[in-house]
Amino acid sequence: MDHLARARELLAVHPVVDGHNDLPWALREQVGYDLDARDIAADQRGLLHTDLNRLRAGGVGGQFWSVYVRTDLTGDAAVSATLEQIDVVGELIARYPTHLRRALTADDLEKARAEGRIASLMGAEGGHSINNSLGTLRALYDLGVRYMTLTHNDNIDWADSATDLPRLGGLSAFGHEVVREMNRIGMLVDLSHVADGVMRDALATSTAPVIFSHSSARAVCDHPRNIPDDVLAALPANGGVAMATFVPKFVLPEAVAWTLAADRNMREHGLHHLDTTPVAMRIHEDFEAAHPRPEATVATIADHLDHMRAVAGIDHIGIGGDYDGTAFTPRGLEDVAGYPNLIAELLRRNWSEGDLAKLTWQNSVRVLRDAEAVARDEQSGRGPSHATIAELDGERR
Repeated sequence: MDHLARARELLAVHPVVDGHNDLPWALREQVGYDLDARDIAADQRGLLHTDLNRLRAGGVGGQFWSVYVRTDLTGDAAVSATLEQIDVVGELIARYPTHLRRALTADDLEKARAEGRIASLMGAEGGHSINNSLGTLRALYDLGVRYMTLTHNDNIDWADSATDLPRLGGLSAFGHEVVREMNRIGMLVDLSHVADGVMRDALATSTAPVIFSHSSARAVCDHPRNIPDDVLAALPANGGVAMATFVPKFVLPEAVAWTLAADRNMREHGLHHLDTTPVAMRIHEDFEAAHPRPEATVATIADHLDHMRAVAGIDHIGIGGDYDGTAFTPRGLEDVAGYPNLIAELLRRNWSEGDLAKLTWQNSVRVLRDAEAVARDEQSGRGPSHATIAELDGERR
């Protein structure tokens, strides 16, 4: 059997809904949102992981575009930068209407698939984007944001990050209220990047399914960005979906120490370790030439998905590559054209066509539809929350 050919046939019917792509931030960093300078209708290999032809080649039918902003942007500056990120996603959709379709609902995903367009959704990456304001949270939803990752790499006032020193032990009282308000409006609670205590607190509070937009299995690679087994095992009761990421430093144990050294090298050059501009990439390449990088492969990602399926079940897993948000990618998954290679590997491991359809398309559509149903129920019983962090947390700030 030609597994790759069969993978492409499957993706033509059940395309990938990818949980996380950082193209908007890459456009901000590289060209200040000048879409003529990074025209994704043209080949952007060597500059970006993403362009329209490679999305098509990869069998992508739905994309959550991350409207991420760095955590050194705080307060109103974080909100403004998030609005700029939302704005450029709107520009992309308007510029490429035969390829991209704005999507706000599960039905919109299905309509985009029927039209042969890529459903384009948005996810805000980090609760700092709302500046401790539930009104701002609702405004982001009204602008089309359909998930919010509760933290990024640093703690915020009401939630701990996986990669910062624990401060709250989970969610604060205001953090629980953020989760409840996200349920009420229909915004998915994204638990990638958050500390284990926040994962468990959010699962205990949320009446709607949660997602992990780009996180893999901690039992396979012991990194705090990954999901522990007890949390994976809790997803069926919640209805949530864990979307495996491709970032080598999160999926390959041998890459963890190497990445720490590479990040330190970036800081020594005065650059942020997440910088993916051409200058930063040249520094990465020079470091890699002197210190060969442990290489993740398609099989590495398949190992995570095998484990996640075994623990959470086939109805609760998906894919979130994190393209254009990472300097390095696995062999065979170098860019957004690589998804057929992953599906082919899973076919070789005897995943059924039904299981693959759930992984790529059906689980993501279902979790969004379920969140919409919860929101309808919640809104019938209560109105918007106007609680403040000062009222709920007081001195805990």
